[in-house]
Amino acid sequence: MDALLSFLNNYKIIDFFILAVGLFGVYLIFDRFRVLFVEYSLPAEPFLRQVLGLVEQDKIEEALTFCGANAKKPLAYVTKKILEKSDRDDEAMETALDIAASEVAPKLMKGLGHLAMVANVVTLIGLLGTVVGLITAFRAVSFADVAQKQTLLAEGISIAMTATMLGLMFAIPTMVAYSFLHAKQAQLFNEIDQSTQKIMETLKARIYMPYKGLTAYPSNLNAEQMKKLSVPPTTKAA
Repeated sequence: MDALLSFLNNYKIIDFFILAVGLFGVYLIFDRFRVLFVEYSLPAEPFLRQVLGLVEQDKIEEALTFCGANAKKPLAYVTKKILEKSDRDDEAMETALDIAASEVAPKLMKGLGHLAMVANVVTLIGLLGTVVGLITAFRAVSFADVAQKQTLLAEGISIAMTATMLGLMFAIPTMVAYSFLHAKQAQLFNEIDQSTQKIMETLKARIYMPYKGLTAYPSNLNAEQMKKLSVPPTTKAA
């Protein structure tokens, strides 16, 4: 036990792990802020108005081009997949929406689970360092020479407080950043859900002129008209 405590204290193993995990969390924070607030963010209201205006004018190709110009944005990507199936039935558009949503969801959720893990792990490692420091301090009081007790006691307490401080220095900002990132992720999901539902309703409400047998062969013809239709046209001799 003494050898393990000496190894942990002499080589600052606990502090090293706190710094390593904490810096990983800092990287995740900057990466997720860049992705969610810059790369994936799109003004939903102006985008929706533009797409709905084009759809209502039956300019599907222009709407597809507009979405393609913002293809990296999840909202534009999902909308584009729906518009690509706008010439199909409602079920095809619903399927396209489900598939596109399942494709963008992992991208929006990526890394946030790890960020929550970082906050918990650095706190636990800091707690471990606190325990190690206190054990070192108590052992000094129990076994060390009278001349060394005060020095070893102070050293043990310093180790414990340093580990606690480092753990909290990384855990607190990580939890705050996680809250902001989680809220932004939820906002993006809500924008995708609400906007795509409005687009779907607009697409379904468009007026179609489907082929019908009764239109091609009207049933309200009288006998004289039916007779004329049944007689093939004659060709004049040259």
